[in-house]
Amino acid sequence: MPAPAHLLPTRPAVTDTEQALARWEDDGGPAYEATPRPQDTHWLRIAAALAERLPELAGRDDVIVTCEDQTRSGAPAAFFPATAQLEIDRALFAPLHPAAINPNQAGDENNYPIAWGVFTHEAAHAAHSRWSTPLPLRGSALDTAAQLLEESRVEHAQITRRPADRAHLRTAIQHMVMADFTTKGPADRWEAAGAAGLILARRDAGILDPDETEPLHHAVHQILGEDTLAQLQMIWTAVHATADDDAPAMLAHARAWCEVLGAAPDQPRPTPGPSNGHGNASGGGELAAAVGRVTATVAANEATQRAAQARITAARTSRTRAKTTQAAQARHAAGIAEKVFGPGKRPYTPESQRTRGRIGRAASPVTGTRPPTPAEKAAAGRLARALRQAAYRERTTTVTASAVPPGRLNMRGALARDAQKAAGALPTAQPWIRTQRRQGPTPPLRVAIAVDVSGSMSAAAAPIASAAWIVAKAAALTDPDSRTAAIAYRRALTAITQPGRVPSKVTEFDADGGGHSLAEATDALSAALDLTTPGTGRLLVIASDGHYRPDEAARAADRITALRTAGCAVLWLAFDTDPHPLPGATLLELTDPAQAATAIGQAATAALAATTA
Repeated sequence: MPAPAHLLPTRPAVTDTEQALARWEDDGGPAYEATPRPQDTHWLRIAAALAERLPELAGRDDVIVTCEDQTRSGAPAAFFPATAQLEIDRALFAPLHPAAINPNQAGDENNYPIAWGVFTHEAAHAAHSRWSTPLPLRGSALDTAAQLLEESRVEHAQITRRPADRAHLRTAIQHMVMADFTTKGPADRWEAAGAAGLILARRDAGILDPDETEPLHHAVHQILGEDTLAQLQMIWTAVHATADDDAPAMLAHARAWCEVLGAAPDQPRPTPGPSNGHGNASGGGELAAAVGRVTATVAANEATQRAAQARITAARTSRTRAKTTQAAQARHAAGIAEKVFGPGKRPYTPESQRTRGRIGRAASPVTGTRPPTPAEKAAAGRLARALRQAAYRERTTTVTASAVPPGRLNMRGALARDAQKAAGALPTAQPWIRTQRRQGPTPPLRVAIAVDVSGSMSAAAAPIASAAWIVAKAAALTDPDSRTAAIAYRRALTAITQPGRVPSKVTEFDADGGGHSLAEATDALSAALDLTTPGTGRLLVIASDGHYRPDEAARAADRITALRTAGCAVLWLAFDTDPHPLPGATLLELTDPAQAATAIGQAATAALAATTA
C-alpha cells in the first residue's frame, strides 16, 4: 500500500511547461499569454467558487484552489500546506459538463457528491493538519505511519466541528482508499495494518458504521491476530484525541505503530513480498476484496440515503408549492367573494368566462323580491328547531380528587389520610372529590347554496329561491354565529343572499342564461363562509343538471374535491331525469323541485350533527 499522496508538505512540482516558460522568459522572450479554451474558463470559475466555499469547510480563506486535468500529486486531490494550495482532479465531476457546475449555489454539491466529498476531505486537512514530519524522516516508515494515522484524525476533527460533513466524507471513501489497494501481490502485516488504519480507524472516528467494516475487520484479524489489532486500535484511538499542531505526539504514535508491526521507524516502509517472512500469497486478494466490499457497502448505503433525502426534498418542495398554490387560490377566491358580495350586488363575470361572453356588463337574473309566505316562515321555524337539536351537545363531566376542599368529602379517603399521618408517612390520600359539569360548545352552521340559472334550470328557480330564504332564516334562529349565502351562477355570478345577513324578503330570479361558472361560485362561497375551516357544520348545496363544458366541469370538480378533503359536505340537487353530477358530490334526485328546502334542511342538520369541536 503506497503512502497517501494527497497531503504533501513540499511545494507542488514544477511542470515541464512551466520550466520551458521560465527559460523562455529568462532568455528575454515576451511574456506568454495563453488563450484559455472555453472549458478552461469554466474550470477557472469552478475553482474560484470552490475557493469561496472553502472557508465554511476549513475555517480559513487563504487557500488557493485549482481544478486540474491531471493533478501534480497523482492523487484525486491534494493539499499543499507549505503554499496553501488545494488541487482537485476534474474527472471527479464527471459526467457533468463544467458549464453545469456551480459550487456558489448552495445545494449544487449534491450533483457531484464524489468531488465534493474529496474536496471536504482536503478541506479537513487544510483545517486540522498543522504539523509535518521532520525533513530527515520523510519517506520513512514513521512518516508513512504518521500520514496514515492523520487521515482518520482530521476526519474525526472535521465531523466534531461540522457533523453534517460526515455524509460527504463517506462518499469519498471509495476514491480515497480503494486506489491504495490492489489485488496483485501478497499482503503482509504492514499492508493489513494500513487497511485497518485507513478504514477501521474511520469506523472508530465515527465516519463508517461497524456493520459496514465487518468484512475488513475479519480479514485484518486473520492476518494480524487479535493482540496486534487491539494495540493498533489503541494507537489510532489516541491519535483521534491528539491536537492539530501536536507534532511530537503524532510522531510518537507513528513510532509506536512501527514498533507494534516490527518495522524500523527511520527506514523505508516494509515492502510486501515472500522474502520478508510475513507474506501471504493469497492474502493480497482477500484484503483487497474485503476493502472492496466495505467501500461498495458504503457507496450503496450513501446512494440509498441520497435517494431517500431526494424523496424527502421533493415531498417538501411539493408541499411548499401546494401551500403556495393554495394561498394564491385563497386570495383569488377572496377577491371573487368581494366582487360578488360587495356593495351593489352587481353580477360578476369571472376571467374564465369573459372571452366567451359579450363584452359589457352582464344582466342580473334577479327579477325582484317578495314577502315570505306563512308556509315558508313555518318551514324556517321547523328547520331552526331541527338545527338546534342537531347542534346540542351533552354536558361533559370531570371528576377530580384533591387533598383540600372544595368538593365532597370521601370518608374512606379521609381515614386513609389520617392513618398515613399517624404512621409518620407522607400523606398521599386525596379525600375531596369534585365533580364539574360543563355544557359542550354548540357548533355554528355554514350553508352555501350555488344554483344553476342556465336555461335548462328554469323549473328549479322558484323552489331554490324559497329554500335559500328558509335556510338563511333558520340558521339565524339557531345560532348568532351561523351564516348562509346563496349565489345564482351562469356565465356571471349574482348574490341571492348575503353571508351573515338575514333577508327580510325572498329574492326571486329567472333561469334563462348560458355558461356555468360553478368553480368561481364555489370559490366565492368558500371564502365568504370559511367552508374549509373545521369546527363548524359545513355544507355546500349545488342545484344543477350538470350539463357543462369539459373545462367548466374540470375546474368545478377540483373545487368540490378540495372541499370534501377539508371536511365540507357537498350535496348535489338534481331535478332532471338525466343528471350529470360532478365527482365528490352526494347526488339527491328530486322529482318535485318544491322538495328542495326539505332536502337542504336535512343535509344541513346532518352536517351539524356530525361536527366535532
